Amino acid sequence: MRVMLVLMVSVVLMSVGGCSTMGIEEAGYRVVRSDGIFELRDYAPHILAETVVDGTLEDAGNQAFRRLFRYISGENRSRGKITMTAPVSQAAAGEKIPMTAPVGQQAAGGKWAVSFMMPASSTLATLPLPDDPAITLRAVPARRMAAVHYSGTWSESNYLQYKGALEEWIRSNSFITVGEPVWARYNPPFTPWFLRRNEILVPVAGGE
Repeated sequence: MRVMLVLMVSVVLMSVGGCSTMGIEEAGYRVVRSDGIFELRDYAPHILAETVVDGTLEDAGNQAFRRLFRYISGENRSRGKITMTAPVSQAAAGEKIPMTAPVGQQAAGGKWAVSFMMPASSTLATLPLPDDPAITLRAVPARRMAAVHYSGTWSESNYLQYKGALEEWIRSNSFITVGEPVWARYNPPFTPWFLRRNEILVPVAGGE
């Protein structure tokens, strides 16, 4: 069985340019404990736009990106209306949703659930519904995450190396794992490997 993962993100950035996430809203969290490359974090509740695709670890994000990016770029049923003249009429306007960071990917039934985090001000009631039925919106409650950060290529070998280190840190601190790992990418693919910001996060309990 393939390794279970989750990717939380701005894969948006991986296609539309920019070598940094400056000016891009990121998932909100509070650092509870810091230990070198490891952190214990409390994340605020947020909304994900999510789609499920087939593919390998490296390919799944790219496959899902186009579908999710079309949603935030306007392929949605906006709840807002615009008034037009000559003659005056009303028409639904596809709403553009600001980019956020990072992108999320999770193994689900032999496939991958890839997600974009929605802006913190969003709610399920205010977000426009996707035109594509393959995209769903879901609320993620507040949760505690053990995290490791590293630079380098987006290879499965790097992922497994740092995931193993994070799992050892979790065990050594007697945290209880309560969910699947999350792989977070913050940079476009043309960013030099040594400048890339990567993270793996695991939902945990404990650490008070």
